[in-house]
Amino acid sequence: MEELIKLGPDRLPEMAELYKIAFRGEPWNDDWSDPVQLNEYVKEISSSYNCLNYGLLIDGKLAAMSLGMIRHWWEGTNYNIEEFCVSPELQGQGIGSKFMKLIENEIKQMGLAGIFLQTDNDKPSYRFYKKNGFKELETHVSFYKSVKE
Repeated sequence: MEELIKLGPDRLPEMAELYKIAFRGEPWNDDWSDPVQLNEYVKEISSSYNCLNYGLLIDGKLAAMSLGMIRHWWEGTNYNIEEFCVSPELQGQGIGSKFMKLIENEIKQMGLAGIFLQTDNDKPSYRFYKKNGFKELETHVSFYKSVKE
């Protein structure tokens, strides 16, 4: 049985575990072996001002999640997704697309204008989002500057 739920702080341990297993393998290879760092990261993005977090439960277990926030912009109010993932053993079965569609229906009912997110163009997520109707913003650029020595 599948169920779309809103995720709150009470689900932080499940959210952190799903995030860790979703991004530890190829192609990301993220090292989330520091549980404090992992929990703080998930807590930061899931409890920000205007946070809006969804989970997909399958047989009572958190199988997918979308962590983000409602953000107001001159063109309209959007759902900005910070992190989106599906449990690795369930990937490639259409669950992510189904989950995204459920989220789209929810935010449409809330009167939001759209969904904004960022991803890397060399990862499978890039193809996933394009397949699910997301359009690349050709003039949008992300910048980063390291200040480490």
